Amino acid sequence: MADTAEVSEVPELADDADARADAGSDDPGRPGALLEVRDVTLRFGGVSALSGVSFDVRRDELFAVIGPNGAGKTSIFNCLSAVYRPQQGTIALDGEPLIGQRPTRVAELGIGRTFQNLGLFTRLTLVDNLLLGRHHLMRTGFLAGALWFGKARREEIAQRAKVEEIVDLLELAPYRGQPVGLLPYGIQKRIELGRALAMEPKLLLLDEPVSGMNLEETEDMARYILQVRQELGLAMILVDHDMHLVMDVADRVLALDFGVVIAVGTPDEVRTDPKVIEAYLGGTQGRASATAWGGGGVVGGGT
Repeated sequence: MADTAEVSEVPELADDADARADAGSDDPGRPGALLEVRDVTLRFGGVSALSGVSFDVRRDELFAVIGPNGAGKTSIFNCLSAVYRPQQGTIALDGEPLIGQRPTRVAELGIGRTFQNLGLFTRLTLVDNLLLGRHHLMRTGFLAGALWFGKARREEIAQRAKVEEIVDLLELAPYRGQPVGLLPYGIQKRIELGRALAMEPKLLLLDEPVSGMNLEETEDMARYILQVRQELGLAMILVDHDMHLVMDVADRVLALDFGVVIAVGTPDEVRTDPKVIEAYLGGTQGRASATAWGGGGVVGGGT
């Protein structure tokens, strides 16, 4: 992870960003949310990684989680994907409790995730990596798949057709048959996104999707995230240190500090919150510097 909030600027979709900000101003406690997190507490020995964390994500929302290193952002993702089991609280997706479920079951229920440190199989092709994301949707057994006959053959052909839709959506066709380990880092991050989309999730967890990217790659990833949201209607939770990206694409933002929620609201509300400014930048100087989070950015037009 980066030690500080990274700043990058990317060209424009300003009207879309304004519309998302308006949409994000609803009461976060409304009924019918896709994801409901209530009073989640996670401890490791005597250390509290999360303390009483609560939030909702609606079905069409791009929700962001920010905070300094060690704030608990990855712990939230690990609780949502059943890697960690909180000691207190509840998490429900579409009314289905997630705490106590196996990670494979959580994937079946509809949570897909990208990883900051790529989890790709570098010697497999792009298409094979995307097909791995559809494993939980396949019903034929090992033997039938090995023989590639009858139902197994029809199923794989159908799954490959779904993968080709993702290849087209993310403009990955030129790299279709290449081992992903030979591809540029920015393309690998896009493939990571594609594999999560191949799972057909209801909720997509984006763990630092632009970390380590240059400006051009960040621009591309921002556009693909917005395009995926528009065309597939996915709910998303975004964690990233790039404040321009977060503030430009998110409907609502939750800020953490030492595992405690210090602010929830629209990007404009959170970027000017005194507790957020103190946590990120510190004191009066940080308050003045906080204006760097707004006014230009990934989709709003740079300065």
